[in-house]
Amino acid sequence: MSHLSQRPELPVVGVSMPHESAAAHVTGTALYTDDLVHRTKDVLHAYPVQVMKAHGRITALRTEAALAVPGVVRVLTGADVPGVNDAGMKHDEPLFPGEVMFHGHAVAWVLGETLEAARLGAAAVEVDLDEQPSLITLRDAIEANSFHGAQPVMVTGDVEAGFADSAHVFTGEFQFADQEHFYLETHAALAYVDEGEQVFVQSSTQHPSETQEIVAHVLGLNSHEVTVQCLRMGGGFGGKEMQPHGFAAVAALGAKLTGRPVRLRLNRTQDLTMSGKRHGFHATWKIGFDAEGRIQALDATLTADGGWSLDLSEPVVARALCHIDNTYYIPHARVAGRIAKTNKASNTAFRGFGGPQGMLVIEDIMGRCAPLLGLDPMELRERNFYGQGQATPYGMPVSQPERISAVWEQVKENATLADRKREIAAFNAAHPHTKRGLAITGVKFGISFNLTAFNQGGALVLIYKDGSVLINHGGTEMGQGLHTKMLQVAATTLGIPLHKVRLAPTRTDKVPNTSATAASSGADLNGAAVKNACEQLRARLRQVAASQLGSNASDVRIVEGVARSLGSDKELAWDDLVRTAYLQRVQLSAAGFYRTEGLHWDAKSFTGSPFKYFAIGAAAAEVEVDGFTGAYRTRRVDIVHDVGDSLSPMIDIGQVEGGFVQGAGWLTLEDLRWDASDGPGRGRLLTQAASTYKLPSFSEMPEEFNVALLENATEEGAVYGSKAVGEPPLMLAFSVREALRQAAAAFGPDGVSVELASPATPEAVYWAIESARQATVSRSGDARDGAAADGTATTVGTAGAAPTAAQALSRA
Repeated sequence: MSHLSQRPELPVVGVSMPHESAAAHVTGTALYTDDLVHRTKDVLHAYPVQVMKAHGRITALRTEAALAVPGVVRVLTGADVPGVNDAGMKHDEPLFPGEVMFHGHAVAWVLGETLEAARLGAAAVEVDLDEQPSLITLRDAIEANSFHGAQPVMVTGDVEAGFADSAHVFTGEFQFADQEHFYLETHAALAYVDEGEQVFVQSSTQHPSETQEIVAHVLGLNSHEVTVQCLRMGGGFGGKEMQPHGFAAVAALGAKLTGRPVRLRLNRTQDLTMSGKRHGFHATWKIGFDAEGRIQALDATLTADGGWSLDLSEPVVARALCHIDNTYYIPHARVAGRIAKTNKASNTAFRGFGGPQGMLVIEDIMGRCAPLLGLDPMELRERNFYGQGQATPYGMPVSQPERISAVWEQVKENATLADRKREIAAFNAAHPHTKRGLAITGVKFGISFNLTAFNQGGALVLIYKDGSVLINHGGTEMGQGLHTKMLQVAATTLGIPLHKVRLAPTRTDKVPNTSATAASSGADLNGAAVKNACEQLRARLRQVAASQLGSNASDVRIVEGVARSLGSDKELAWDDLVRTAYLQRVQLSAAGFYRTEGLHWDAKSFTGSPFKYFAIGAAAAEVEVDGFTGAYRTRRVDIVHDVGDSLSPMIDIGQVEGGFVQGAGWLTLEDLRWDASDGPGRGRLLTQAASTYKLPSFSEMPEEFNVALLENATEEGAVYGSKAVGEPPLMLAFSVREALRQAAAAFGPDGVSVELASPATPEAVYWAIESARQATVSRSGDARDGAAADGTATTVGTAGAAPTAAQALSRA
């Protein structure tokens, strides 16, 4: 076993314990960025000047009326920026734009003594606009050939030969929805300037180092003149990886210009309309199967809705391409990716970061094609699982492919799938107006940043004379339990009780040049860095202990806060050991570092091994659907997920449950709509609140929800044998969508292939049911009229294909 994976005697890792801030969360004592306003004197409040048009050039910006509003102190415009007027890493996001690029784009910010004064001041700013044509829907952008950024192509094998060898070839089209993060805490920042002109920013950010970098270049400063701290976030989900930077820069600019602290916090409507979402995608595909139902070839084009600027769209598309295979071996593939430029808020990272979109395409293909091949969807999926020695379309060998089958078989056993399928068949036969569906799907998700340079982490660990320990690391806490795991890693490595260790807020003057807490890599990178720092300290303390115990340092063990020597009854308490080390002038602080080894990636050829390992999981879901309305409920879900040797089982199970529910929301409930009409509200987000944007709640939870972690699953080369858990469980929710497809198909003849929109809202399910009822089945294997005689079928269907009452409302 590798040194990084090996656990010592009586480790604190692996012990189930609550989140380190759980009590503070539920009692309301946990502090978030905006809570600090009430502890800060003379704070100014920032409010955006939003232009409610989808696209246009600013011809005049008049601020005089705003400055006349009582309580207004200043109006920030592009003329005030001493550095670079840009909030993005691609230099395509002007902080104060001269061109409005989406409905609600902020073009200036008003600073007021109160929030109300700032709001009234913002309403008084006059903006003259030369309106320009706008592209709102993804289809509009594709038809207009409106694209930006890289257009990668992933190729493996000989695609044409693969299709020539295929017994069955199908083509299709699929468009599916984006998703709002809807974190409980909206974007927030609080900035002030100290007596040394040092800028200090409290920010709700997943990437403090990048926030620091953007603030510095907007202000024309060096990074060492800017400190960014993140106490914690009330949710992030990727929405705070890139997009907090501009808001922090506005607050910092205001503080720099006025000499007073500036607070910026978006209200819910502003956050929904000004910040990006998960990328919606459009896919066209062609797939070939042999006579046994094994995939021979895939040719697909994935188009992401990037919004008005690039943000993180390029790596999102890259990860989508890298995950279009999911758990299935595809010997011949050509998959192209591109980014549509639309007049909407710039879409950004969201849990899974393109992986869910890529996987959804192949899972939709499998669900649609299984009936056409005369196969049970579960059987079709099993026949295409990766095996030993097989590699992904981008050339990375799939390690531990046996775990794909292991979690799958365990789910089948735990969920008693065979028995329940028979029960469901009997239920469906007896109930003409209500049907049930049962589906199982798997997940194979690559862990690491595609950009190799981001796969590094740092930590600073301090031991004080009284034996207490303080940890600083580069990861941020957004409720996912990263800090809890880091406390457990430190206590385990040092060999001390957990109560001896405290964790400090994440800040850039303690651990520099950190990567975002994203890509499910937070525990891998920061945990290994914390472990590295603690190992340095433990090595020094073992030398001190050896001198006191009369033994060799190699024979000293520190367990549960006591140092002992092998073969001796002598012992030395931790506090005494630390005090002795101080008196001997032994350094009691250490900086830890970790870089993920074995990664390489060529973005041009789209080949390499970009991931440290794959996280594996499987889920079975059962649903019941009403044939009159399309309404449904999730009766039962069974999950088995591979987290390696869990660092903190309670935290990991919570992540699996939460990820699954969030994924089910994306796939079945959350239906973002924009005004795509030619009226004055063109480009306006219509679902601006929880009243119109439906989020999963207790009522959408499975009535029976069983989650198990794969046992005996040590991951070699990862911190204490664990695996990442943040993102992969979201994609387990594919099982719910596929169960809905099967329930809808049960209203039609046997063998019907059902196209199902995404999100599969009750409306979408109803139209799928109607389609199934009206279908006829050809024994050539196609469930559509007009199938080609050779058994090749063309299935074309997009999300929202069913008629709607308001044609101007677009899911694009």
